[in-house]
Amino acid sequence: MKFISYIYQGKPDYGILNQNSQIVPLATILSSLNYDVPPDLLAFIIEYGRTINLEINSVLYHFADQAISLTEVKLLSPIRYPRRNVFCVGKNYQDHALEVTEFTNEGSIQLPTYPIYFSKACDVLLGDQEIIEIRQPSARKLDYEVELAVIIAKDGKDIDLNATEQYIFGYAVSNDISARDLQTTRGQWFKGKSLDNSLALGPYLVSAEEIAFPPQLNISAKVNGELRQKSNTANFIFDLVTLISDLSQGMTLRAGDIILTGTPAGVGVAMKPPQYLKSGDLIEFEIENIGKLTNSVKIVD
Repeated sequence: MKFISYIYQGKPDYGILNQNSQIVPLATILSSLNYDVPPDLLAFIIEYGRTINLEINSVLYHFADQAISLTEVKLLSPIRYPRRNVFCVGKNYQDHALEVTEFTNEGSIQLPTYPIYFSKACDVLLGDQEIIEIRQPSARKLDYEVELAVIIAKDGKDIDLNATEQYIFGYAVSNDISARDLQTTRGQWFKGKSLDNSLALGPYLVSAEEIAFPPQLNISAKVNGELRQKSNTANFIFDLVTLISDLSQGMTLRAGDIILTGTPAGVGVAMKPPQYLKSGDLIEFEIENIGKLTNSVKIVD
């Protein structure tokens, strides 16, 4: 199933895309099944996790006459207001780890032995077609990163390697906007990764039941129609089994948490010469079987 958040007739709501690419409000389905209706998709995940997904999917076709056209809504990020910082994994594709070392003198040429974690403190996430608006003083070296986002289904701590799949609610496409000048001058990644409007997520949240595990999905990024990044999630240095289990050791993952799993080679800072984002740029990110996330850039004084 493809879970979607949107604004319809001036009000935020969430639902599921049916086989006709129309939206069925989840409130309609949940009420028919005598379940409580959480206020948004994040609250739905926290309340139910994956426990009722199959039941919802089995009755989805009954509500075709109550579906809403995509043309009637404004898309939002599936999770617009994350419950805490977004977890990120650095240097999780070998080609990107090597290009970062070569072009930015950041770290060692040796590939990471353990996953590298950091976080983005973005309190509002952008959705498909929303504008990435960044203030000029923080955007002199603004960059893009296409990443597979994983959304956690239920609370878990010290998760066993063999149990990681059941902790995944679903997947989305993400755009990890990065201020490279802040990254390099500050000697750490947090500030340069946490500017307002620096994370887009969407266009939908595809339920874990729809994606073979572990996911081996083609992933790509275009800027103004030019292919910049192309890889497959099979090329992770640390796969999802490892990441989820390792991150949860001694630290509780919460339902609704978002994990960005790293980006492949082809980021702007590594091009010759570097190609940073500017106002008017069109970014198109696509991951196989999940969808296409499109955003434009606006840099303001």
